[in-house]
Amino acid sequence: MYELRDVTKRYTRGKETVDALDGVDLTIGDGDRLVIQGPTGGGKSTLLQMLGGLDRPTSGSVVFDGTDLATLSESKLTKVRSENIGFVFQSFNLIPTLTALENVETALVPLKVQGRQRRERAAAALESVGLAERLGHLPAELSGGQQQRVAIARALVKQPKVLLADEPTGNLDESMRDEIMEVLESLWKEHGLTFIMVTHDSTIAKRAPRLVTIRQGRITVQENANS
Repeated sequence: MYELRDVTKRYTRGKETVDALDGVDLTIGDGDRLVIQGPTGGGKSTLLQMLGGLDRPTSGSVVFDGTDLATLSESKLTKVRSENIGFVFQSFNLIPTLTALENVETALVPLKVQGRQRRERAAAALESVGLAERLGHLPAELSGGQQQRVAIARALVKQPKVLLADEPTGNLDESMRDEIMEVLESLWKEHGLTFIMVTHDSTIAKRAPRLVTIRQGRITVQENANS
């Protein structure tokens, strides 16, 4: 699914140059599940942004499904993201004036899915995360865990190949954390997704089959035998 070769990302802050990624090599297979973990400022989110086509490397290649994302025009990159990659973030990023159903429907607008088909797909996605009875609720009427479930449904409704999650349990308490992780892991198995997650939480990291640790822009990869 992914092949990263000698990927660097360099930022300039005033007179200082920061290497957020420093010669990263990483292969991720179709259907893999892995966690990216490391200290704040170590490059976790930058790496996830590269995988999601949200940023471009300073040098190196980020090949997704046979295509180097770094070489695509903005319009083609947007098309890849819209059709193939679902995103879940720490902040739920729901539109407060839209219902749960309408929030999920927004992911289908770029794909030109309309009318009854759009509503039915959004409703099915919400049902898959246990929110069949909450379709008409606004975000303010939902708990934090329920709002994150809506965000997960929104990411999955377009039937992506990849699910990228950046600290998706960061705003939740321990019981909600475990509940959301069970939802994500169940959906990964059910849909055969490639699932990549950034987290600070060592408990979550231990649950993943593969762990990528990143420090000062450099990575190490290990297999979790007990996951």
